[in-house]
Amino acid sequence: MKAEIIAIGTELLLGQIVNTNAQYLAHECASMGIHVYFQTVVGDNRQRLLNVFKQAAGRADLIICTGGLGPTQDDLTKEVLGEMLGRKIFLHEPSLQKIARQFKDRGIHMVESNKRQALTLEGARNLENKTGLAIGTALTDKDPHYLLLPGPPREMKPMFEHEAKPWLLSIMGEKKPLFSRMLKFAGIGESALEDRLIELIQTQSDPTIAPYAKEGEVTIRVTTSASSKEETDRIMQPTIDEISRRLNEHMYAATGSDITVEEAVINLLRDKEMTLATAESCTGGMLGDMITANAGSGDVYVGGIVSYSNEMKQALLGIDPRLLEGSNAPGAVSSDTARSMAENMRNLSGADVAVSTTGVAGPAEQEGKPVGLVYVGIAFKEAPTEVVKLQLSGGRETIKIRTAKSAFYHVWKHVKRM
Repeated sequence: MKAEIIAIGTELLLGQIVNTNAQYLAHECASMGIHVYFQTVVGDNRQRLLNVFKQAAGRADLIICTGGLGPTQDDLTKEVLGEMLGRKIFLHEPSLQKIARQFKDRGIHMVESNKRQALTLEGARNLENKTGLAIGTALTDKDPHYLLLPGPPREMKPMFEHEAKPWLLSIMGEKKPLFSRMLKFAGIGESALEDRLIELIQTQSDPTIAPYAKEGEVTIRVTTSASSKEETDRIMQPTIDEISRRLNEHMYAATGSDITVEEAVINLLRDKEMTLATAESCTGGMLGDMITANAGSGDVYVGGIVSYSNEMKQALLGIDPRLLEGSNAPGAVSSDTARSMAENMRNLSGADVAVSTTGVAGPAEQEGKPVGLVYVGIAFKEAPTEVVKLQLSGGRETIKIRTAKSAFYHVWKHVKRM
């Protein structure tokens, strides 16, 4: 089944809100074996919405719309679809009574425009809204099927899960769902990764291989259609094994979920019953923030120090001033300083591993050193200290993120070998 997702709302076109509905719906459709080929965003304009509906009806078997079901005059979704299909629009009395009761229970006067949220189309199935007011619509018209869902995610998601999904499954009949595995990589760029897998990507059929990048990480989504987990594993595993063979030193996870490299570090340290501390300069606390964003990080993370200035490096971490000052000093951005920061932090904290970051995030060079030059130090209780030199590109925030991700990757890589 080919699907198109249409997000309706001028606020989306203006960038005032992010279209998270499309991401959720695309993921849900994929899990059901529905192929989303198009995503469209259109404003609250009658003619443009009509044009989008007509275009979608000519190229999709299923059209899922979000938004435009509210009480105001620019909430036009049902009116425009009814006009295109020649279906009457009327108030659904049970839904109207439910809306009226909700206003009464809250002690709020219900204005006339709120009745619009109980509008339905002739021949449609109404979808109950358990977290809001506007009812949804499920409708079949010859070939295309239509789903009209509310725009607010807190209303749309429960309606899709409990109302729309069962309806979709009933019209689809027996169909093999899609299964995906996420292979996660760090310490390598998207281009370099693709270069190692180029013939696999070019000759893919089943399973499919789709690489995409985030800052400091690359994901490969391996996807197949199967009727069971056993069939999924049989189809996918040879491809996953070959990718792992070529990129093993960079592949930190192969799961069904989108795990980050810092989550992988937490899991690895927990398995090995080890602890971690951080000493940050150029990342300004980003490592600590990233790791503590994960529940259970307290099992492995003992804490960190942000020593941005040379004075704080000396006062908090005990860095020898001869490393930082003077014409012959290596300077704050150096292998020696990264090493000393990591080793002193490990000694101060008592952690099994300490990681440090020092570098030039920009926008201007520092001490004659270029923007993007970064050193990551990793000190261990029972192994020699490692220092990694990086030359990163991008703006200030991008360099900070890439530094943090690289630091976690190198912690993961070295701890994995222990």
